[in-house]
Amino acid sequence: MNPSRYGMMFIPQVILAILASSLGPSLARRWSLKRVFLIGLSANLLAMTLLALSHWLQDSRGAAYSILLVATGALGFGFGSDVMAMNTYAEAFSPGREDRAVLVFNGLLGTGTALAPLFVAIFRRLGAWWLLPLMVAVALTGLLLVSAKESLDTPLGEGVSRSERIPRQWLLAAVVLLYGIAETLNGNWSGPFLTEDCGVSARGASFALSAFWATVTIGRILFAVLSSRIKVRWIYIGLPVLLIAAFQVISHAQDETSGIVAFGLAGLGCSAFFPLCISLSGQEFPRLAATMSGELVAFYQAGYGIAAFGVGPLREFARIPFRSVYSFGSLVAAAMLAGAAAVVARDCAV
Repeated sequence: MNPSRYGMMFIPQVILAILASSLGPSLARRWSLKRVFLIGLSANLLAMTLLALSHWLQDSRGAAYSILLVATGALGFGFGSDVMAMNTYAEAFSPGREDRAVLVFNGLLGTGTALAPLFVAIFRRLGAWWLLPLMVAVALTGLLLVSAKESLDTPLGEGVSRSERIPRQWLLAAVVLLYGIAETLNGNWSGPFLTEDCGVSARGASFALSAFWATVTIGRILFAVLSSRIKVRWIYIGLPVLLIAAFQVISHAQDETSGIVAFGLAGLGCSAFFPLCISLSGQEFPRLAATMSGELVAFYQAGYGIAAFGVGPLREFARIPFRSVYSFGSLVAAAMLAGAAAVVARDCAV
């Protein structure tokens, strides 16, 4: 699959994730947050089912690719709905401990993401990769049934019109968009970079991707513990500094070992940044917690989309090497640093 076709596979995912996370708060106020959460779980269940079914269409590449497009679209819708809902739940159920709660939740989210490449490698070696999405579909079915019986409703603030927005809300949104670009450069393109430019095996590239998501998870848990001892603002502005260095290390990676170390470092730089954006926005705008959570997820997905299908054309048509793309990532991280410093500037002055 060429880079552009690979990148285009994520377009439905990004569009529907942005749509779900943007409309989620409004739908939650009209229906309930629980119903939005259950709809998201159902969309994820559909995505896993379609992904498993695509195994039997491998002889028809066109049909298989179409199924994958629908599956990634459903996955995006489920992600946008559920991440918005669960971030809101994490803040609502942990008053006074919002930073830690959101970090722990996103740490658990990262754990699943980190384990996914390892499970994929294991099931591929068994010659039955389709069993993995099938098992996830079964687990989602159980979670859907259990969640439907639980009382998960929580009070939501009112909506906000465009005219009521203030610069700090847009600043947070811009910072999250930049973060989405930075994370996706590592999470989506590490494999093609390591296999094509560094000659690393697909198995080695999977280990590097797992290292990235593992350190994302470890970092979130670590900073959740440290948040009670170190002021959150120093963690918040320190992570982009680490990410600036990580992109430069990645651009000079040569083999499997250096790739694993480089992407592990990038994962630590990404780790707590997005969860802290969510918790900081919820604390500053408590009346708009659900709205801000949904919109920040939407801007994160917009950044994801820019990197997910923007790198392909850069590689295929502009002939820009991966190493230059990753080196450019340091500029994205530097812009994140500037935005993060501006976000916490008022707090530092107090």
